[in-house]
Amino acid sequence: MRASIKSKYEGGAAGEAATATLALGVGDLKLKASCTDATFGSRSPGGLAAAGVSLGVEKPGCFIIDHELQPASTRFQFMSAANVAGKQVKLTYIHPQKRNATLLEATLAVDPRNKLTAKYSFASGKGQLKYFYQHPSRLTLEPAYDFGTESWSFSASKKMADCHTLKLAYEAHRKVLGVEWISDDPRLGPFKVAASANLDSSKPPKLLLEKTWNYEL
Repeated sequence: MRASIKSKYEGGAAGEAATATLALGVGDLKLKASCTDATFGSRSPGGLAAAGVSLGVEKPGCFIIDHELQPASTRFQFMSAANVAGKQVKLTYIHPQKRNATLLEATLAVDPRNKLTAKYSFASGKGQLKYFYQHPSRLTLEPAYDFGTESWSFSASKKMADCHTLKLAYEAHRKVLGVEWISDDPRLGPFKVAASANLDSSKPPKLLLEKTWNYEL
C-alpha cells in the first residue's frame, strides 16, 4: 500500500486558501480525502465543519468519482481508450454536478510527439481544439483555440533536467500570463510553484504552492 499527502496554498487578490489531500492506494484503486481551511472554522462545537471536505475514489485510466459534503455534489469522470486506424484515441467524459457543465474530451495520438485534443461543452454548446508538440530537445508547445470565447491560448514547457520542468502560459481571453516550476526531485519530493497575473489589472499576481509527500505502508 502507498499513501500520499498533498498540501496546496493559493494566495492573491481574492484572498488565501489552503487545501490538504490524503490519497491511499488499495489494490488498483486510490481512495482520497481532502479538506480546506474552511473545514477548521468555528461554525461547529468541535471546530470542524463539513465545508471544504470531499471524499473520492479513483481507478487510474478508468474513472474518478469525487463527492463534496457541503454543499452536497458529486463530480464524475470516466476514461477510455481505443485504436482507430492504427492510432490511439483517448476519451474522457466529465460531469461536475455542482456546475452542471458536462464535458467530453477526445485526444488523438498522431505519433509520440504529436497529439490533437478536442473538447466539447454541453453547457455552452462550444468546443476547444488543442495541439501538442514535443520537440526532441524536450521543449513542448501547446497552442489552443476556444470556440466559446473565440480566443487563443498558448503554453510552452521545457524539461530543464530529469526532474525539473519550467512552463510558461498565456490566455488571450483573460489576458493572463502564468509561469510554473514543477519538480519531481527524488530528494525533496514532488512540488510545484506557480504564479499568474492579469496584464490588464494592477492587482497582485496569484501564487500557488503545492507539495506532495509519498509513503510506503
